[in-house]
Amino acid sequence: MAVIEMQKELGVLADGWWGGDSQRAYLAQGRQLDFNWAYLRRKLVNSFSQSQVDGFNRIMAACNRANLSPQHAAYILATVWHESATTMTPINEYGKGIKKRYGQWFKNSKGVIYGIRNGHILRPAYLKSDYPHLYFGRGDCQLTWLDNYIKLGLILGVDLTNNPDLALDPDISADILVTGSMQGLFTGKSIPHYITFGTFDEFVQARYVINGRDKRHLIAGYAKTIMTAMQFKDVKTNMLAA
Repeated sequence: MAVIEMQKELGVLADGWWGGDSQRAYLAQGRQLDFNWAYLRRKLVNSFSQSQVDGFNRIMAACNRANLSPQHAAYILATVWHESATTMTPINEYGKGIKKRYGQWFKNSKGVIYGIRNGHILRPAYLKSDYPHLYFGRGDCQLTWLDNYIKLGLILGVDLTNNPDLALDPDISADILVTGSMQGLFTGKSIPHYITFGTFDEFVQARYVINGRDKRHLIAGYAKTIMTAMQFKDVKTNMLAA
């Protein structure tokens, strides 16, 4: 099991449960997470394209910058694998949310055009004259709603409000995903709230961080596979897909 092997390398109790002692040793030794690509190919897809490899490496780099544990990084990567339709590249939501409230313009009785700021039942509005954009899903985590673009933009120091397509920038997209997931900025629920050791049931429940119950068992399975494929980075080796 990947966690046990990493614990052995760290010199901590190799019990397969990545807790506080494992995380502290991991950070103290300056290790970084990487993949066993042969295992990933065998379990996820017969052959990765170079863009998929680049995507995995890009998201893992963001996880390493944030010093995430293996189980947290695994769930974030599984989320991208699903949300990007396995492309591992930041994409626009299919149809640009045309059937969703965040993907449509509305007009009131006075002819004023407006959009919906967030998913609240009261449907708070913003004026198209103030923000001439629709805030449909963009990027690795399919960021939606004006209020989320404002919130993440302020935290990251990026003007996502006036330039929502910046959420498609690969590095910005990865930072949005990691920051939003770990701090619970998308739905009010965070990855640490649900995931302690990286069990299948924890991964199932963690879907609430992004999108309620949608495909939660499928994504949990991806997370278990990715977590099992984890290893520490060998800085002397640059592994690419075969």
